[in-house]
Amino acid sequence: QVQLVESGGGLVQAGDSLRLSCVASGRPFSSGIMGWFRQAPGKEREFVAAIRWNIWSSTYIYYADSVKGRFTISRDNAKNTVYLQMNSLKPEDTAAYYCAVDWVHTVDTFRNGGVDYWGKGTLVTVPS
Repeated sequence: QVQLVESGGGLVQAGDSLRLSCVASGRPFSSGIMGWFRQAPGKEREFVAAIRWNIWSSTYIYYADSVKGRFTISRDNAKNTVYLQMNSLKPEDTAAYYCAVDWVHTVDTFRNGGVDYWGKGTLVTVPS
């Protein structure tokens, strides 16, 4: 059984930074896609960032336009952990952030929510 455990959310002021972490366990992670989605109150869940890797250690990174230049996704292979460094946070970044992992679907499908496993989420609040 795959488990994803997120941490790092909190209440911060506009312009501050946070780093979210997601630890994955339950199966080998030699290749796949891990990433982050978010859901603001009253809105649909949306893609934030993803990192795809393969058995040859090639890595590909994808971002939503709304976070490019402010958020950075990274992965620690040894720890099966993916991070989301969020800088210059804005009130519109307020949301529950969910980690996701997938081994079957394409990146396009992943970005549209076609995901094998979801974490339970961590809340980020940036007051206006």
